[in-house]
This record gives sequence, structure tokens and C-alpha cells, in this order.
Amino acid sequence: MPSLLSVDLRERVVAVVAAGASCQRAAARFGVSVSSACRWSAQFRREGRVAPKPSGGDHNSQRIEAPAELILATDEAQPQIFLRELRARLAEQGVQTSSSGLSRFFAHHRIPRKQGRRMQPSRSGRR
Repeated sequence: MPSLLSVDLRERVVAVVAAGASCQRAAARFGVSVSSACRWSAQFRREGRVAPKPSGGDHNSQRIEAPAELILATDEAQPQIFLRELRARLAEQGVQTSSSGLSRFFAHHRIPRKQGRRMQPSRSGRR
């Protein structure tokens, strides 16, 4: 991922464009891409600032956290349900998610999801 350019550089580019220079000329003068100069200028006209937007972080957990009560209630009613079955039940309720999303949800809430029964030891033993 490319590093963020300083706010000072962004402000200087925007100031030159606001003074009447084209985005191409401002970009060439400061050694940045033309698309960046145009985006920064548009952002300044729209929002009045040129600070970079936050980057990184989790963008998907908000969608799965919204129906958290429904997920937990469904899991509590049938604790041995498989994730794919739970996903199908939630889809019937109008909640679209994936099995991996449910797995991350349970991991985030520290709810263990071990499946399967304990198997009896083999009668034949070791050979």
C-alpha cells in the first residue's frame, strides 16, 4: 500500500490549483500524479479540507454486528448447529452473511464453536 502524502503538500497543490493553474501543471510542479491533484482539489471544494481519509481497519464487522441479537439467539436455541445451517437460517430472516463472517463474529465475541461428537477410541488398538 502506498504511503500517504503530507497534508502540507496537499494544501500547496490545492492552493496552486485554486490560484488558476491546471491540475496537470500543479502535479508536475510538485511531483505528484495528476489524478491525486484533481482528487485533492475536488475534495477541498466539496469538504473544505484535504486531509487523507482513514485507512485500514475492519470495514465488514458493522454489517454482522447489526443483527448480533438474532445470531446469538439462533445459536443459543441450537448450539450444535453448523455455521452453514446458521447462515441459511439467518438468510430466511433476511440477514445475508458468509460462514467465514459468522466464524469471525463468534471469534470476536469469544464464543467457542467446536463441532462434532467425541469419538470412542478404536477397539482394534495400536498395531
